[in-house]
Amino acid sequence: MAQAQELGTLAQQTADRLAEQGVGAVVAVVAHDVVEIRGAGRTGADHGRTGADHGRTGADHGRTAPGPDTLFEIGSVTKTFTALALARMATAGAVALDEPLGDLLPAGTHVPSRDGRQISLQHLATHTSGLSRLPRGMMLRFLLHPSTPDPYAGCTADALLSGLSRTRLGAVPGKRFRYSNLGAGLLGLALARRAGTDYETLITREICAPLDMSDTVVTVDGPRSERSAQGHNRRGRPTTPWNLADLAGAGALRSTATDLVAFVQAQLDPAPVPAELAEAIRLSRSVEHRTSPFARVHLGWMAHRLHARQGGHLQIWHNGGTGGFSSFVGFDPEKQVAVIALGNTTRPVDRPAFDLLRTLQAGQASRAS
Repeated sequence: MAQAQELGTLAQQTADRLAEQGVGAVVAVVAHDVVEIRGAGRTGADHGRTGADHGRTGADHGRTAPGPDTLFEIGSVTKTFTALALARMATAGAVALDEPLGDLLPAGTHVPSRDGRQISLQHLATHTSGLSRLPRGMMLRFLLHPSTPDPYAGCTADALLSGLSRTRLGAVPGKRFRYSNLGAGLLGLALARRAGTDYETLITREICAPLDMSDTVVTVDGPRSERSAQGHNRRGRPTTPWNLADLAGAGALRSTATDLVAFVQAQLDPAPVPAELAEAIRLSRSVEHRTSPFARVHLGWMAHRLHARQGGHLQIWHNGGTGGFSSFVGFDPEKQVAVIALGNTTRPVDRPAFDLLRTLQAGQASRAS
């Protein structure tokens, strides 16, 4: 009980810190089998209410704090789901990690190569494909019109594949880490094509259903829309939702703290997870590309080990950001702790989340000693 109270206090303090910097936030902490979730600030969403709703007006509802089941855009945390879907399909024999991307795309699609090396699915999941960060032509549009609402809406399969045919690789595939939204989006598109379905259905079938994650979706409608936070820019002004079209694998998912706790618990201890998914989780972390003596990238996840003066702890993580939201998921499988932070502004949640993760790691180390 004392540990739960301590974790709850830490989560609330971090949520309060994030809400002071932005609009609203939800923070979840996991330590072994103890989970605490706290919210602060406001959802900012009235969902068109004009009358009373359980004793609150629509405007009052927008001022309530987000909670465990409030939906947020999670941005690039989506990439960890896309990469796990790759691992799941690889362990099932539906794809191979070293399979060329071109094998999963429509016949006649030109996929760039360099020095005779083709882009593989593993290259896409580890950001070593040599592809640019954004689809062709998008960087210029971002520079000229940085406040364009829903900037990825035009990323249809036709547009992506047409741009791909005119793209030159910045490095030989497999040689250098180069973070790429384009690569992750193409991976999601390719996997969905191989599975004969759409990206959202693929993620639901391969990951969310086995983990009982019912609120991790691309399309928010019905009752979920009533639980969705409103996104805001850095100035606290409401923003429009992002639709990533066929680049969905790069950042289109919405989720809740409750669902992401289930996701990270499976990462901490795959043993209770259905065998097929547990095997995929282990595969996703066994693959790695070193980016420095202390850092590496797995299938979908970033990882580094802190300096000995900081405790020498392992941190595996990914963050995300869209036009109105920010997110962070990080964990340490050695200490069995994790942190999830979700905010409904574009202000990054990373620093307070990393601080909290280090606090948890230090606390578990002291208990072990």
